Amino acid sequence: MTSRWTIILSTVLLLGFSVEAHAARLDSVRELAGRVGPIIGSASACRDIARPRIQSIVEKFNVVIHEAASSDAERDDLARLLDRNAADGRQAVATGKIDCRTAERQLSDLEQSLDSPASALSGAPASTGAATASAATSSGAPVRGISDHEVRFGIVGPFSGASKELGRQMKLGIDTAFSRVNDTGGVAGRMLKLIAADDGYEPTRTADAMKQLYDKDQVFGFIGNVGTPTAAVAVPFALERRALFFGAFTGSNILRHDPPDRYVFNYRASYAEETDAVVRYLVKLRRIPVRQIAVFAQQDAYGDAGFAGVSKAFRTLGFGDSSILRLNYKRNTVDVDDAVNQLKLHKPPIRAVVMVATYRAAAKFIEKTHDQIPGLIYTNVSFVGSTELAEELMLLGPRFANGVIVTQVVPAVGGYSSVVLEYKNALAKYFPGEAPDYVSLEGYITANILIQAMKRVGPQLDTEKLVDSLENLHNLDLGLGTPLSFGRSEHQASHKIWGTALDENGRYQAIELE
Repeated sequence: MTSRWTIILSTVLLLGFSVEAHAARLDSVRELAGRVGPIIGSASACRDIARPRIQSIVEKFNVVIHEAASSDAERDDLARLLDRNAADGRQAVATGKIDCRTAERQLSDLEQSLDSPASALSGAPASTGAATASAATSSGAPVRGISDHEVRFGIVGPFSGASKELGRQMKLGIDTAFSRVNDTGGVAGRMLKLIAADDGYEPTRTADAMKQLYDKDQVFGFIGNVGTPTAAVAVPFALERRALFFGAFTGSNILRHDPPDRYVFNYRASYAEETDAVVRYLVKLRRIPVRQIAVFAQQDAYGDAGFAGVSKAFRTLGFGDSSILRLNYKRNTVDVDDAVNQLKLHKPPIRAVVMVATYRAAAKFIEKTHDQIPGLIYTNVSFVGSTELAEELMLLGPRFANGVIVTQVVPAVGGYSSVVLEYKNALAKYFPGEAPDYVSLEGYITANILIQAMKRVGPQLDTEKLVDSLENLHNLDLGLGTPLSFGRSEHQASHKIWGTALDENGRYQAIELE
């Protein structure tokens, strides 16, 4: 459907290349409708594909129809032909003939073809207003990932595997923010586009995913990458290329060097801050002795980061950290039996577990220990995937969910803060049927911080100007209840931790951590 011939023809027509004979021109547009229509239709059937992207192609095609046709009857005929082919594309998704990953790839190919200069197409001359593949800076040098009408960002995350919902939700939140700003004309007249690459939450796949986005998709920078072990691969890749690495979904210190790496910025509080807050809560408010607090952690850099935060909290409270019981499980598994056995055998008995896990492993651990160790307090850091954890636990029964604590780096999704109401309205508008979620809210907030910094740069956007803009972003009020700031020595916007606990209905209720 998206052969090279089709892409070339699309670009020639959409950039205003004229065919001398009127009949031949109409035939070309009809042929194009038969190729582009199914791409538009299949994309529109996929809720993860932002509507403004599709509408942009439709509007360009309507211009082609208007220029090719010499009468209203011809225009109506061509428009109906496009609609029929689009219906075929929607039907192909509905019947499983193609999947949404294929639809996304086809749409991206078509979008990229529209960014190519017409002079590159078999000697075809560019039209006067043709978009170039990259925008020029004030010095005239091209900027990767920027055209006259678009800025492309990349996200690497788990879009398959046991943690795929984390990747989907993070992308959903960013897409929601991008769609909202695109609806009002974008940033300095450019639409923001997010391109995803799947690493399955496996660092062995991260380098290839980053290369795909940087080399093939020619992204300007990266936003919302998911995971700590994968960040250990992704961050060096971005730094070597001096590419922006913004708002990753991880609280690891890999992204929090002192002094900070110039091109790495974080929205969220760190895992150390989350686990420090919850240890203090357990000791001071719940009166749990420190030697009766254990850590259940993923056996990788993510788990290490959370465990380090617990250790630091113990030392800050005046206790040694050498005897902390760490219970491990392997990434992308729910193999928690060894951890459960260690917990049951430990003396003195453990009364609270600080969990640094993903939702399925956390739920399995709670399932296997809840009845055997009555009264055990469970907490988890925000990366767990709050909605997914609640759903997993409620499938087991209300008693498994009730009382489980999750620290958050965003305000309560069920609350009425300005940013939450704005996010919910935007989510309902651009992705109807999607439920509000803590991870997608984080993606939405992260993207809006970046948008504010881009707006301050203006039309002459490049990485260095954007980094300077971010470092001068102080006391930004997005309606969270806490101001957000960066500086040359501070690349983390927020240090705020919110406490939540599940009730017997599987809903998160706010709790005070201090």
